[in-house]
Amino acid sequence: MPLIYSSFLGLIGLVGLLLGLWVVLPAPTTALLPLAIGAPEISPWLVLFNLVGVGLGLGNEVYRGGPWVSRAVLLGCVAGLVLSALPLMQVGVAQQAAERAMANGLGVQSTARLAVMQPLGRSHPFRFLDTLRGIPLHADAVRYTADIPVAEVAGVPLTLDVYQPPLALDAPADGFPGLVMVYGGAWRAGSPADNATFARYMAARGYVVWAIAYRHAPQFQFPAQLEDVQTALAFVLRYARDYDTDPNRLALMGRSAGAHLAMLAAYQPDAPPLRAVVNYYGPVDLLRGYTELPQPDPLDVRAILEDFLGGAPDESAIALGEETVSDRYRAASPIHYITPTLPPTLLIYGGKDRIVLPQFGRAMAAQLQASGSPTVLIELPWADHAFDAVFQGVSNQLALYYTERFLAWTLR
Repeated sequence: MPLIYSSFLGLIGLVGLLLGLWVVLPAPTTALLPLAIGAPEISPWLVLFNLVGVGLGLGNEVYRGGPWVSRAVLLGCVAGLVLSALPLMQVGVAQQAAERAMANGLGVQSTARLAVMQPLGRSHPFRFLDTLRGIPLHADAVRYTADIPVAEVAGVPLTLDVYQPPLALDAPADGFPGLVMVYGGAWRAGSPADNATFARYMAARGYVVWAIAYRHAPQFQFPAQLEDVQTALAFVLRYARDYDTDPNRLALMGRSAGAHLAMLAAYQPDAPPLRAVVNYYGPVDLLRGYTELPQPDPLDVRAILEDFLGGAPDESAIALGEETVSDRYRAASPIHYITPTLPPTLLIYGGKDRIVLPQFGRAMAAQLQASGSPTVLIELPWADHAFDAVFQGVSNQLALYYTERFLAWTLR
């Protein structure tokens, strides 16, 4: 029995240590990405798991006077506990930095004032308990309409999904503010049904969420995706009031490749009058992204960009009509469209991201701020790409809190 018990504790120690390591390790392959993304987000669970391991180990006589292997297992539990706690130890600092970014970018003294504008939103940036039980959605009565036809382009039907607030939520005279959402997926995959939990959450809090579609690479290359987003925006403006949406209070939001398209569409000289742009970990400078690769590079960034843009930028001698491949990289980069008249922009990046490096977000924020455009950059040091895939995770709790307040301010 002592041997079985010791083996059980050894397994706990090993699992706790391995999961704790993924809090800090980048993923070398696509298959390991879920571990690198998820481990920091469930760190409260990992802390509890490792605390149990340490407690059981200290209470076991085998560990108190047993061989060095047993003591090593206990040390593994302790190491796993320390690693698991790292995101929680950084939450306070990240929150203070986000508060400063909101104040500097929006000209508000504190997010407490913004909370008055969005009374249904989260009351705290982070709750340990919400990681364990989940974030309350209150979305049971949200009205959902799927597969609304928008257009058919090159034989591809483009549709969108609409999430409307519950009927019990009184609509303003001009309608609810609207949030147009563009999914990610390396420009290769995805659908309007992605990020449904977020869409329902926001609809329950008084937004009409329009989840749009676009054609995918490599079959369709840039600028097809931008054109499809523009087509969807025109559709939203045309039919906004049919879905209780105020066309004068629209924000455009995306994740990863969808964030890139959202920024690109919002920054065009002929863009519709959008009130805000929200970018979750989106590429902004594609030429730089091709040359400054993440290490490791689990998704093969260059292959993704070549599929999207038709080749490598050093193939500039190969003309595509009147433009080169390098011209496409520039034309597809939001960082080249910055002017002083852009709508306010919120950028949220993970400091551990090895798909879209956080320094690209910093460079974008610096240029936006230099232009005089209202800009907020929030960086979450422990977070990886697609951190909000764990909806109740540590990172998404902070992202939700500040996204709600940013939208409350810009769509007021």
